[in-house]
Amino acid sequence: MDLHFGDSEPTDDERAAVDALLGPPTAFWEGADRSEADLRRARPSRGRRHLLLPGLHALNDRVGWISEGALAYLCRRLTVPPAEAYGVATFSPLFSVRPRPATVLRVCTDLVCTAAGASDLCTAVEERLGGGVHVERSPCLGLCERAPAALVTKAGDPVRTAVSAPATVEGAVLAASAPDSAPEEPPAETAVPQTGQDGLVLLSRVGAVDPSSLDDYRAHGGYTALRRAFALGPAGVAREVADSGPVGQGGAVFPTGRVWQAAASRPDHPPYLVCNAGESAPGAFRDRVLMEGDPFALVEAMTIAAYAIGAHRGFLCLRDEFPRATSRMRHAVEQARTRGLLGDDVLGRGYAFDIEIRRGAGAYVCGEETALFNSIEGHRGEPRCQPLSPAEQGLFGGPTAVHDVETLVGVLPALTLGAPAYTATATERSIRPQLFCVSGSVERPGVYELPSGATPAELLSAAGVRENLRAVLLGGATGGFVRPDELDVPFAFEGRAGSGVVMAFDDTVPLPRLLLRIAEFFRDESCGRCVPCRVGTVRQEEALRRIVERTGAAAADDIALLRDVGRAMRDASMCGLGQNAWNAVESAVDRLGVYG
Repeated sequence: MDLHFGDSEPTDDERAAVDALLGPPTAFWEGADRSEADLRRARPSRGRRHLLLPGLHALNDRVGWISEGALAYLCRRLTVPPAEAYGVATFSPLFSVRPRPATVLRVCTDLVCTAAGASDLCTAVEERLGGGVHVERSPCLGLCERAPAALVTKAGDPVRTAVSAPATVEGAVLAASAPDSAPEEPPAETAVPQTGQDGLVLLSRVGAVDPSSLDDYRAHGGYTALRRAFALGPAGVAREVADSGPVGQGGAVFPTGRVWQAAASRPDHPPYLVCNAGESAPGAFRDRVLMEGDPFALVEAMTIAAYAIGAHRGFLCLRDEFPRATSRMRHAVEQARTRGLLGDDVLGRGYAFDIEIRRGAGAYVCGEETALFNSIEGHRGEPRCQPLSPAEQGLFGGPTAVHDVETLVGVLPALTLGAPAYTATATERSIRPQLFCVSGSVERPGVYELPSGATPAELLSAAGVRENLRAVLLGGATGGFVRPDELDVPFAFEGRAGSGVVMAFDDTVPLPRLLLRIAEFFRDESCGRCVPCRVGTVRQEEALRRIVERTGAAAADDIALLRDVGRAMRDASMCGLGQNAWNAVESAVDRLGVYG
């Protein structure tokens, strides 16, 4: 593709898709008719680069891929160099800059789905479908409680999606052939085996409220926390949350209240709030369930967080593989805006705040906060080298508070109950209940809420672990394997809980193949910016492939190479992706003796 403005022109559909997002062009250099006034006019779109990713989504939704003419037109509208826009488009695996069919079927082949037979499913689907459907083997789709899973996207106006999970060959083919005829997804509460139980805090409304009704949400205590926040004032809210002790649930476990206090203490730049709802780690789906089952809670929680730090603009960044969660969050934001709970005068208190929903494009590395900032700003989603924390210098150079969905929703009971009541059941180090995504060899997979101090054994007992359990992966692909006799050590936010992902595997699952899939995942998801990760993930995958494909015992030199590569990635990689890419493999070698 020519990386300069070439002679290619967008089609009518491509032009309409961009204009629907940006409005009609108003200057000649944008594509409007030439006029003498245009030649003297300044370029107003220079500050709109942050709309590059939404523009690419608009084109991909309408046509199914991004042509040279379409990319050039979008670049003219946003005053973005074509080479840089091309870098963003090719960085994101959900986009294509080459022609492909309008219908794309993604079959998840990640850990739990692989254990459930996804590879055979994908092969059978490819044989059944003709050239009118593009079939892809996909990383985790966040539907692990219904493995194996498949997602269909059919480009057009409007774009149509369908989910098949648990997927069969017939179900996946039907969804790809006629997305509108695919069976409706089960309600969100089916992913919460504890629905209706007493004592739930974070999951109490999932299954109890209508996720499409703001009135029903308010009837179940909704917006009580926001009213108390306005009564306390911004500093009081931050102090109350700091005293209650909620911590970030994305793995960093940094106290939420301290993040807010740090962001609010820098008045020299406008602060921003970012909710990272793009959980793309294999086995993670708690944020999806919360957004599908209790979407107004996230809107309220984001409003409280923004009020505490003085932000007037918030970004909710979702995975594009979560079509139902995206739809429900859009509806919740629109309803809140219509009812005066978002906008220029929230609840008539003179405070202005609004939420902009941003769809990701399949990059796991954007779970790292600075990579996410780059993506929002219209750059490749690569981590930044910066000495300052996001609370000091983050999105658009301003102080920024970044949280995941569970962290934000957990602020609501902290304010509603107050610090003393909220911390009454806390252990010395781990304060507040936590959500766990349980999948794999269990009878009742789903999202579970456990109090502080619970153990993996208690969690798996509630989920109905099957016989002949061989290994449990705690913390997902960046976590570690433990043996069945090591499940009585309590979870702690500072270690074993990690991302809240718990995957159980019985003796029917070939663990060496599973480790190879983990290595393939990190190889594919590495952004390639730093050498230790870019090269190390490839070398790790190559060594594991040699071991898996070799008959007989594993060679000692390959194990030694894995250890050397793992240490190099852990010590020298820029971000957590490379630093943790060796964790699961190391634990399997040392604790399970997989290659012994």
